[in-house]
Amino acid sequence: MNQSQFDKMLSDSQGEVQQAQARIAALTTSIERARSKIEAGEDASIDIENATLDDVHAHTEVMNANIAELIMGLDDVTTAFSRDFDEMRSKTGWESFVGIFSKGKSDSLRQERIRTANIDDKLQDLIAKSDVIVKLLEGQLATLEEQRDKVQVNLTATLDDRESTVQDLEAVKAEIVALDPQIIALENKIAVEQDAAARTKLETELADVNAKYNALVQDEQVKLAKSQTLERYIEKGKTWVDSLQNQAATQMVLINKLQTDTQQRVVLYDALTKSLKTAQQQDIAHRINEIGVATDKEAQTAMAAIGTATNQKMADMLESHEDNMVFARDVLEKKAKADERFARRFAAIVEKHDKNLYGG
Repeated sequence: MNQSQFDKMLSDSQGEVQQAQARIAALTTSIERARSKIEAGEDASIDIENATLDDVHAHTEVMNANIAELIMGLDDVTTAFSRDFDEMRSKTGWESFVGIFSKGKSDSLRQERIRTANIDDKLQDLIAKSDVIVKLLEGQLATLEEQRDKVQVNLTATLDDRESTVQDLEAVKAEIVALDPQIIALENKIAVEQDAAARTKLETELADVNAKYNALVQDEQVKLAKSQTLERYIEKGKTWVDSLQNQAATQMVLINKLQTDTQQRVVLYDALTKSLKTAQQQDIAHRINEIGVATDKEAQTAMAAIGTATNQKMADMLESHEDNMVFARDVLEKKAKADERFARRFAAIVEKHDKNLYGG
């Protein structure tokens, strides 16, 4: 993967993240709008039914597939950097050719090339790109957590609202059941009553009870409809919260993978840099040995000082080696675990991305 391809993938992923965030916010807004209508006593069925997760899920899969490909692209670019380091360890064809005529000039050319090499800039650029992707993912994670908290607050209030509505509904049903014996008793009295005035009074009383009964039945229907609406809202809210939680977990896996990779690359860079410096020290030591046996005391003193300094540096390097190895192993273990989680979680997503199987 070349630089322009990588930059384009990074730009595309930024666009995908922005679109995903817009879809997530739109769906949460739809759920919030439904909640507002419920509180106002309006019909929220349309808003609830339109709050579909399918579009969000499909787009999220595309976004994650692109970012997963970016992560693999970072690995490819890092592998290419390793070749640059390998080239620094050995002489180029031109340097070897010059060495046929002048070993000193050949060594000088190689040292100058190593000194002016831009491996540091390239690796830092790679790490910077990794950080950009991490920031994208962290922004997406923040959006997911923000929307999840919003829906969770609404959902909690709605659960309380439905509990209250169900209690009211049960109370209305109890009142309706309690009126049935009264109506039957009045109807029986009217059926056997012979006095017109008494019958009229009973019929008036029955009419009042029936009016109350009908009002309760109507209230029952309203509360039942509200309970059903709240139930659908709660189901939609629970599903959306669960989806947001799963998406957040996915982002955390990606972030962990990238941060571990970046840390591993820093360790790799440090190790390779020390290796190159060690190689240069060996070249210098070799040239010192070629000077031959000097009889001049000043030359002997200088060589002794160089030897002492070289030994001191070598001792420092050997002493720090254990710490470097412990740290490097710890990072490599973390990277292996992050790679395993990444591969396990994104195998299906990458397959869909590569085969364009979305929505099938």
